[in-house]
Amino acid sequence: MAASSSPFTKILQYSDVMAAVGVITIVIMMIIPLPTFLLDLLLTLNITVALVIVMVAIYNMEPLQFSVFPSLLLVTTLFRLALNVSSTRLILLDGYAGEVIMSFGNFVVGGNAVVGFIVFVILIIIQFIVITKGAERVAEVAARFTLDAMPGKQMSIDADLNAGLITDNEARQRRKNIQREADFYGAMDGASKFVKGDAIAAIVIILINIVGGFFIGMVSRNMDVLQALQTYTLLTVGEGLVNQIPALLISTATGIVVTRAASESNLGQDIVNQLFTNPRIFFTVSAVLLILGLVPGLPGIPFIVLSVLAFTIAFILRKTARSAAATQVNQQEQQEKEEVRKPENIISLLQVDPMELEIGYSLIPIVNASQGGDLLDRIVMIRRQCALELGLIVPTIRIRDNIQLKPNVYLIKLKGVEIARGELLLDHYLAMNSGNASEEISGISTNEPAFGLPAIWIKEIDREQAEMNGYTVVDPVSVLATHLTEVIKTHAAEIIGRQEVQTLVDAIKQHNPAVVDELIPHLLSLGDIQKVLANLLRERISIRDMKSILETLADYAPVTKDQEILTEYVRQGLVRQISQQYAMNNTLTCITVDPQLENKISASVQRTEHGSYVAFEPILMQKLIANLNIELSKLTNLGYQPIVLTSPAVRLYFRKLTERIVSNLVVLSYAEVEAKVEVQAVGMVSI
Repeated sequence: MAASSSPFTKILQYSDVMAAVGVITIVIMMIIPLPTFLLDLLLTLNITVALVIVMVAIYNMEPLQFSVFPSLLLVTTLFRLALNVSSTRLILLDGYAGEVIMSFGNFVVGGNAVVGFIVFVILIIIQFIVITKGAERVAEVAARFTLDAMPGKQMSIDADLNAGLITDNEARQRRKNIQREADFYGAMDGASKFVKGDAIAAIVIILINIVGGFFIGMVSRNMDVLQALQTYTLLTVGEGLVNQIPALLISTATGIVVTRAASESNLGQDIVNQLFTNPRIFFTVSAVLLILGLVPGLPGIPFIVLSVLAFTIAFILRKTARSAAATQVNQQEQQEKEEVRKPENIISLLQVDPMELEIGYSLIPIVNASQGGDLLDRIVMIRRQCALELGLIVPTIRIRDNIQLKPNVYLIKLKGVEIARGELLLDHYLAMNSGNASEEISGISTNEPAFGLPAIWIKEIDREQAEMNGYTVVDPVSVLATHLTEVIKTHAAEIIGRQEVQTLVDAIKQHNPAVVDELIPHLLSLGDIQKVLANLLRERISIRDMKSILETLADYAPVTKDQEILTEYVRQGLVRQISQQYAMNNTLTCITVDPQLENKISASVQRTEHGSYVAFEPILMQKLIANLNIELSKLTNLGYQPIVLTSPAVRLYFRKLTERIVSNLVVLSYAEVEAKVEVQAVGMVSI
């Protein structure tokens, strides 16, 4: 309440009335004679206003902060011309125009009319030719470029608005600022003509005052020629100086306002920040000034003094820069310490990459493309291959060099835990006997990392001979790529998570929204679907046909929510895919399970709320494993993949019994084999 009732606030409430009265008063001043004491006050006010305008121009950071300047320039020019008319009237009528003009005439020019006239002319030249012409040109160019840039700025604002980078209110404010900027520079282009006209008017007025005063003094006041010339020239020069000093200040303010661009602070700060930054500049200037001071014939003291001053400035700047750099380093170290202490940074340490490949330093060339390494391209192809074969979205595999590893060793991590490792010799090739080798070759014995097969590292010069002898020869990068591919397929059930399932479901929903809307979340949750897909991938059944999988789940989810049973239904729904995957030439070569054994397995199934398991007697389990190995050897000796065919009700539990003993065993049910596929059984598992 106190602020609203202050005198200054009350004055501001009537500022529009005061402005109108002020402009009318200025015009009346040209007509009505003013007493000398009032003229002195108004001349002093003119100088004060000019100083205020200059200070505002210096401390402003951008031109639009002084948007009233064009109008203010017109008013001050009109006010100055009114004072010229009033002072000219008093000079010609009374031969006296107040103490201010008389003091300027005597003090500034020492009572010498000729010196005063020369000083006045110099001020006019400075204002008219240098400052006014320059400010006029800058204002004209600024107005032109501002108008030309308006369409581009408008398009930039529209682009930011469409991209969501700014709000509607911010866009509206930016457009308003652009319009105000164009209006301001356009107004300044015209207002600068006022200053130019004011300078011309000052020249004409001083000539009229001198000539008119000379005749009036001789005719009306009976002065001699020298006395009339001295008196009226002195008064005219004093009056011109009183008015031209504020004019010069306002012209300077005009130049400052129109030349302010790309600034983030006021004029003084910009000058200091941009001139006094590099100590080398002042060291160089100091050296040059010192050399000039030592040159014979030149005044040495001024140059040497300025050289010392420049050296002092350079020394202070360098010391300040070093201190600032040390402070910045300390602040950065302190900030890093504070960042470490923040809980957010500890949380970031808890994040685990889905898959990682760590390599020893000798294997770095296979990753570096500049050294011919193509491992990154191979990994891209692996991810594409897994997507095509398994329907699995393999996450990004982060590759790191680990100096703690042996130089030629690599290891593969899943969720931060090592799951596989191997060793490569980059200057060798891996030769494997496919069973057709005619003779042995020399090299470094090892095991192929993907499947554990015996192999030999051979030199490049022996590669051709090894291939001729029937060996399969692969390069080190292919060995690593094959190993990585096999690891991904083996652990596909662990790789797929809810987020990956959500991505797959979203892709299906774009073209088949009905099945997704029916299934999720009314019948099954995303986690239920993820467990079913993981069960399929665990036995290397592709989930690429997500539409069929979701359709089957939608059919049987109302009947049961057991993920294992739902998985069996899905497998039966993928009968064509599974048959094509394991049958060769429409023939499935396998071993079967004795019906009596199937009955015993079914009778041993125990179901709990956490799932089902087979409670088989240890003696029966030993007999089962022994007989299974015998029957599987028949298949492998014939060159076939180990496949066991069971009834649909037993398939899941037979798989659970054998998965830890024979990890690569394929267990199928009769419901997963197409009718057109011929089953060729070469044995039967029994106990």
